[in-house]
Amino acid sequence: MRIGQLAERTGTSRRLLRYYEEQELITAGRGVNGYRDYDEACVDRVRQIRGLLDAGLPTRVIKQILPCLTTGAIHVSDATPETIAILEREHARMSARIECLVRNRDAISGYLAAARVSRRGTR
Repeated sequence: MRIGQLAERTGTSRRLLRYYEEQELITAGRGVNGYRDYDEACVDRVRQIRGLLDAGLPTRVIKQILPCLTTGAIHVSDATPETIAILEREHARMSARIECLVRNRDAISGYLAAARVSRRGTR
């Protein structure tokens, strides 16, 4: 797919997609006309990159952990203490957010169950 299509499908600007390519977070083939050509897997990869960026991770750390997200292959060759600290903080933050989401989901489930029982009783 062309860069415009990838931008539209991921809600990411063309400029950012070119930046991701410069940072070696995504790759594109080139058509005979020189236009970038992205495969379908880039859609999910860009979404993962955006989520990690939104979480506050820098692109240099994202580049290191992306293979774990896409292939499950874990290769650690140059993990710095800074990288490890960033990932530990992010892991703790995500875990706390997940716990909060689970509590909220359970509260909504309880409310919905009570509301359904209540509605059945008023019919």
